[in-house]
Amino acid sequence: MTTAMDQTNTIPVVDFARWNSDGPSRLRVARDIVDACQKVGFVYIINHSLPESLLDEAFHWSQLFFDLPQEEKLKAPHPEGWAIHRGYSWPGLEKVSGLEATSADDDQERAKGLREVPDIKESYDIGSENNPTQPNQWIPDESLPEFRSFMTHFYRECFHMGGEILQALAIGLNLDENHLLNKHSGLNNQLRLLHYPPVPASALEDNRAARCPAHTDWSSITMLFQDDCGGLEVEDVHRPGYFVPATPVKNAIVMNVGDLLQRWSNGLCAAWSTMLGCLLTDADRLRSTSHRVTLPPLADRFEGQERMTRRRFSIPYFLSPDSDSVIECIPSCRGEEPAKYEPITQAEYNRMRASMQY
Repeated sequence: MTTAMDQTNTIPVVDFARWNSDGPSRLRVARDIVDACQKVGFVYIINHSLPESLLDEAFHWSQLFFDLPQEEKLKAPHPEGWAIHRGYSWPGLEKVSGLEATSADDDQERAKGLREVPDIKESYDIGSENNPTQPNQWIPDESLPEFRSFMTHFYRECFHMGGEILQALAIGLNLDENHLLNKHSGLNNQLRLLHYPPVPASALEDNRAARCPAHTDWSSITMLFQDDCGGLEVEDVHRPGYFVPATPVKNAIVMNVGDLLQRWSNGLCAAWSTMLGCLLTDADRLRSTSHRVTLPPLADRFEGQERMTRRRFSIPYFLSPDSDSVIECIPSCRGEEPAKYEPITQAEYNRMRASMQY
């Protein structure tokens, strides 16, 4: 594993080409990924099994979709409310945050406050074609022929790659190779196409608008593919509240730990460890690190005299366990301390987070 320690990149890089090698090389990959997830919560994975041509095609289809007239995209709208997380979300519909739902009255008040600063982005969410509780919302084939066919294929290919990462994490945690993968049938994963349209830089600088505020992911792990625009930032685990750029690396997967894997591994996020005045130990296994999307680096930040931001495209793929899976501390991750979290199902945790977002 190598780590770039300059001011633009402090995220470890793991070469996944060794995963299909002999035992020692395979184990080294697993340990490097777990080490990165303990120390940073993020890792660049290079030389993985997803071909460059496939990723280029995914971004091509994503741009074609977002370039459609609004009335065409609205033929597959995100269903009202938070329960079904599929289809097209127009700018302002979604408000990302790190908050969890508590009581109904408090939720409404907090959600109202969050939306005073809108997120200027649009997205299209796709899941398994076999999940009856989360039906996909497809635009008509005549609106964008072959779009559905490609995206269902890409969804399956991403799940295969994500399954390999889950196996590596399990080995790195001294578990059976399929311990985590067995809890992820693929039914509950989510492929998201994201487009950040141009916006006046002053709106972001003055906090009148946002791209994607600081948050953690609700998944077990997230695989992110980004274009060359930049703007993704990751919280420095040693300095809570300070963010460092996750500089785009061509064809790399930016993989991060989600909240559910943090709970499974008894992890403690950096902000909590600071508040509690404790050091992170080996028992604090994997961390779900806060991240955000904001202005890109200075050299690429603006276009034109009106200081408009560049368009940005990214494609995250969220791997989540099946909805009835109970998320509770893996015994080998507990150490001498009690589990930090009460057991919870994926469905209940999803409700706590999603109800604040829509």
